[in-house]
Amino acid sequence: MAGAEGSAGRHSELEPVVSLVDVLEEDEELENEACAVLGGSDSEKCSYSQGSVKRQALYACSTCTPEGEEPAGICLACSYECHGSHKLFELYTKRNFRCDCGNSKFKNLECKLFPDKAKVNSGNKYNDNFFGLYCVCKRPYPDPEDEIPDEMIQCVVCEDWFHGRHLGATPPESGDFQEMVCQACMKRCSFLWTYAAQLAVTKVSAEDEGLLLNVDGKGDQEVIKTENGDHQDSILKEDVPESGKDAVKDIKVEQTNEPCTSSSSESALQTAFKNQSLDSESQSSCKFQEFKAKQFIKKDTATYWPLNWRSKLCTCKDCMKMYGDLDVLFLTDEYDTVLAYENKGKIDQATDRRDPLMDTLNRMNRVQQVELICEYNDLKTELKDYLKRFADDGTVVKREDIQQFFEEFQSKKRRRVDGMQYYCS
Repeated sequence: MAGAEGSAGRHSELEPVVSLVDVLEEDEELENEACAVLGGSDSEKCSYSQGSVKRQALYACSTCTPEGEEPAGICLACSYECHGSHKLFELYTKRNFRCDCGNSKFKNLECKLFPDKAKVNSGNKYNDNFFGLYCVCKRPYPDPEDEIPDEMIQCVVCEDWFHGRHLGATPPESGDFQEMVCQACMKRCSFLWTYAAQLAVTKVSAEDEGLLLNVDGKGDQEVIKTENGDHQDSILKEDVPESGKDAVKDIKVEQTNEPCTSSSSESALQTAFKNQSLDSESQSSCKFQEFKAKQFIKKDTATYWPLNWRSKLCTCKDCMKMYGDLDVLFLTDEYDTVLAYENKGKIDQATDRRDPLMDTLNRMNRVQQVELICEYNDLKTELKDYLKRFADDGTVVKREDIQQFFEEFQSKKRRRVDGMQYYCS
């Protein structure tokens, strides 16, 4: 028996010990995460009636729309009510999406919450995430075959999720950046490289490997020769507007067909740079042109951006048109960010959340309130003293210890109640 007890003692020493504080902190963290993701979405009403919701928690149902079928997304409420027993992929959040539940993409299912839906939602955008595949490697997450621990990061443009090791640039510490733009989106929205050199968390510099696009405001130089072989001053193509470039081309043509006097050549150049000056005045309020005049390079990597970087993007007429053409107008909206959505969800949840103790007190009369508060204070004091003994001895509080405390507390309470004397006036 002694040997068995010793073995049991050694076994208990090897068992991992989790404190009550650890459990409460983990529970609070999980609750905060749930509030952040789900707090901005309605868990009871289908979001279809709201149209294309600016941002919401979404799911994909592999039971109803398996791989090979058309991709579809469902809102939080429909994931509970219409697909509760199905296999779902959690898509986190996506922007400008309208719930598909029960439309033509679902062959044998009618939405219980909002059955009167259009056949398709033409404004919705889909990717491999809707079939549980992510990143350039098109793998599931979590991936049972991937033994490399690696976090997944969502691109703010395409909203796909990527392994940190597949982004071409090592992600900074999670607390050091707020948003990420993947390689493919940086290539499609190449104007972002202009901003990356000035705003990105990992600064882009000319020393890095890559294609040098612009150095100190000077573009590629082209030497123009006259017919007699003399060199004219170098003309910076990047600094000459389209009208100016046309004038330069005209000079070349004239030089090819017939001799050109110095005065006519100078006149054409003056016209070109005059047009450039007028164009520069119209662009003087464009942040993009100001950033573009500085040194930057283009690389085949993702970029990482700090908090509020979107507020630094130019919103002049020409830039807004460029964003519209590239379908990234949302980048100028700071409330489009996942952080803004999460903060709103937390605030909404905090507003809706009620303290059960306060609710109970509000339903009581004055005497009952005083008695309950006294009981609560007694419990708090005695529990604190009881647990302090374990802390002083450095021992672990076990379930039976807590049970013993409440049994003794109830026994003391009964003795106090039984010993009371009541007087009537």
